Amino acid sequence: NLEAEIPGWDFDAAKEAASGAWRKQLGKIVVSGGTHEQQRIFYTALYHTSIVPNLFSDVDGQYRGMDGKTHASQDPQYTVFSLWDTYRATHPLYTLIEQKRTEAFIRSFLRMYQDGGRLPVWELAGNETECMIGYHSVSVIADAYIKGLRDFDADLALEAMVHGADLDHFGLEFYKRQGHIGAGDEAESVSKTLEYAYDDWCIAEMARAMGRDAIAQRFYKRAQFYKNLFDPAAGFFRAKMNGSWQEPFDPREVNFNFTEANAWQYSLAVPQDIEGLIQLMGGRDQLEAHLDKLFTAETSTTGREQADITGLIGQYAHGNEPSHHMAWLYNFTDSPWKAQERVRQILNEMYQDKPDGLSGNEDCGQMSAWYVMSAMGLYAITPGRPEYSLVAPIFPRVVIHLENGKQFEILAEGTDRGKPFPRSAKLNGKPWESLVLDHATIMQGGKLEFEMGEAPQADRTSKSFAGANPRRPLSKIDGPSIAAVPFFVTRSQTFTDTLSVGIRSVDPDVTIRYTVDGTLPTTASPAYVRPFQIQGNTVVQAVSVDKQGNLSAVATAQFYKIDPSRKIQMLTKYENQYAAGGDMALIDGQRGGVNFRTGKWQGYQHDMEVNVDLGRPMPIRNIQVGFLQDIGAWIWMPQRVEVSFSDDGKTFSAPKVAIHAIPSDDSRPQITQIGLAGLSKTARYVRVKAINFGKCPAWHLGAGGDAWIFADEITIE
Repeated sequence: NLEAEIPGWDFDAAKEAASGAWRKQLGKIVVSGGTHEQQRIFYTALYHTSIVPNLFSDVDGQYRGMDGKTHASQDPQYTVFSLWDTYRATHPLYTLIEQKRTEAFIRSFLRMYQDGGRLPVWELAGNETECMIGYHSVSVIADAYIKGLRDFDADLALEAMVHGADLDHFGLEFYKRQGHIGAGDEAESVSKTLEYAYDDWCIAEMARAMGRDAIAQRFYKRAQFYKNLFDPAAGFFRAKMNGSWQEPFDPREVNFNFTEANAWQYSLAVPQDIEGLIQLMGGRDQLEAHLDKLFTAETSTTGREQADITGLIGQYAHGNEPSHHMAWLYNFTDSPWKAQERVRQILNEMYQDKPDGLSGNEDCGQMSAWYVMSAMGLYAITPGRPEYSLVAPIFPRVVIHLENGKQFEILAEGTDRGKPFPRSAKLNGKPWESLVLDHATIMQGGKLEFEMGEAPQADRTSKSFAGANPRRPLSKIDGPSIAAVPFFVTRSQTFTDTLSVGIRSVDPDVTIRYTVDGTLPTTASPAYVRPFQIQGNTVVQAVSVDKQGNLSAVATAQFYKIDPSRKIQMLTKYENQYAAGGDMALIDGQRGGVNFRTGKWQGYQHDMEVNVDLGRPMPIRNIQVGFLQDIGAWIWMPQRVEVSFSDDGKTFSAPKVAIHAIPSDDSRPQITQIGLAGLSKTARYVRVKAINFGKCPAWHLGAGGDAWIFADEITIE
């Protein structure tokens, strides 16, 4: 490689060649006007988008494959694909200025599939890191194909796309069967459901473009699974536990139902079907109101610490990717001028020409690609659609030099001198009444010219440069509809006497059919009319049936009757994001598994202390408490467990101490029962106190931080 790349070993020549290469690269987009700072930010951003992906193959064509073996190809192999981040703006930017490389990237994806059995998710140096969610290589492939970039094996690509979507890992087995992932099934259940649904739409779009209608129809249905996690009462996507909305709910809370975000930041994560989401929300006015609240809400978050949530404007978090399309969604409302206002605010406030000039993790160019695209006034809200949403650029003149030899020019005189709002637009000299610009239009070359003003368009009914009835961005699923999965409305999963069970749907026009006898519901099952009572352990199953006769996936809930004489008093409070269903979780007979993220453990960052009331004095032989240790997540076994007894609930005996033998440096996630056996004690009240491990040890990644106790199920025999 060394001999091939620098044959002459002339330092000055190498330096000049590098300088020339970067001049050529950064010259693909030429901006004029604006401030010196804005130009420095823009070209630094364009530079950042060009650092990765990296060429991975040697000059003889050899590269290390995803199977760990050496392979060879005369086609260049690339590496470093942070796809959860970069599918949003970086790769759409590449479809404008890196078309040949985009096709080479996809050919690299396909070799990864052939070598390792899967398309990349987050690939690094020939390794699948699995550090993020989704299967967003399908977005890159579909976006390129739909835009006419097709120098790759499309049949092999579609095969690989479908293969990855039909696997049974990372919650996909539940997603396919239930139409969503439940909080108890898999961590980050809401984010994974939403991201899988978008990816499935990408597969459907490519399949339809290739004439593979059976595949397209199947994945158009899956692309609507986002509906199964929308709570119409709250107006947010929420986690489900046991078929019901997980409680308590705070949209600002950062928990393990979302990926590096909270419910606010994933509240609009349906790029494939914004029109469908608008219907769920109740109309365009409701979308606009939601966006207004998003950007003006209190900036603080609750729940666990998440270093990635930065660059906050209200609950909009520009420092992390799930928020990146949100400001642009105003173009779907009747106040598209707000998109212009918010996009420019983000450009001005979240980027600087300083060492800390980014408001979050660069993530292989995504933060910078957002700036490059938005500064030009273009953004792909839905990669996979061959169009870009429009606002006016921050530079008076932008010229995109295309690989086909043509250029596209965007003019906005005065945009940098107190005239930030577009009043009207012309495309190649003709009026342009659209909030969208097609990819094909840009590739043909031409000129888009904005007339700029100090305030939004005077027409109060639209305030849009594109007129009162502009063409909006297209985000709608053009395929068969589905019936949304119903959800249960109950006070808890456990009860002591009787329990009222309600069943609802996000769609008021469906019929709900249900069973309580263990059989799967059909169109012949009883129709749900009103809440009903259950009196014992019961499995309730329900489906929605729409007007076309389509059945939803089955919603299933298991309800348990517990000893009514037993009660629990929480002397210390668990953390809200680790509630496990509430106070009764410690005596409800249900146990959590080794994955603490699934919402079935109660978590404490201090000592845990509770009183269990047995209802009457009873002979006690055995007391055990389940605890989890997962030190990679700051969770340790308690130092000890103290158990005391009382007849009146006021005066307790001296505590008996129970210990465990789990080493504090044992990193395996594991569950242990800690308690007392062989007792000969009669009491009505049992006090259980677990003493927190304390501070994370000096050798631990979180040295000095507070350790957690995770407990589930106090068993008293």
